[in-house]
Amino acid sequence: MKNKFLLTTVVSVSLLMATGLAQAREWEEMTPKEQQLLKPFADKWSTLSPEQKETLQRGAARWQQMTPEERQDAKKRFKQWRELPQEQREQIKQRFKEFRQLPPGEQEKIRERFRWFKQLPPEKRQELRKQWQSIPPEERKNIRQNWKGMSQEERRAVRQKLRSRQGQE
Repeated sequence: MKNKFLLTTVVSVSLLMATGLAQAREWEEMTPKEQQLLKPFADKWSTLSPEQKETLQRGAARWQQMTPEERQDAKKRFKQWRELPQEQREQIKQRFKEFRQLPPGEQEKIRERFRWFKQLPPEKRQELRKQWQSIPPEERKNIRQNWKGMSQEERRAVRQKLRSRQGQE
């Protein structure tokens, strides 16, 4: 009984690890539907790294699962992304990379705060953006860098300073 449980556990863990380490497939190994979605990359597929191939294949799989409305939204966001200046795109990529390196608990706190922000009425969100942008760039950078290490009291002081600044305008 004990050996059967151990064997089942080992096999289960092995399967989970194997599926978690999915390998990028070569062009010829993909389905016609995947090839159609990834057609813009066909000529350079053999020169892409395994990580790039896997990322593109995961994106194609997500695309296939989307509803027409979700696809329309995704197209709109991608168009907005392409229209951003290169420098801004690089900053966003860097911030995302930093976010991905945070512990899962920290990532979830940020997601919760983002959900909170998105649920605010548009005029309140605009007011908060205006408050943030009224801070000189160097001070904003300083706040971003030090926020994580601040105590609750220090964070309250920063928030109060933002509020008082808004009242002066």
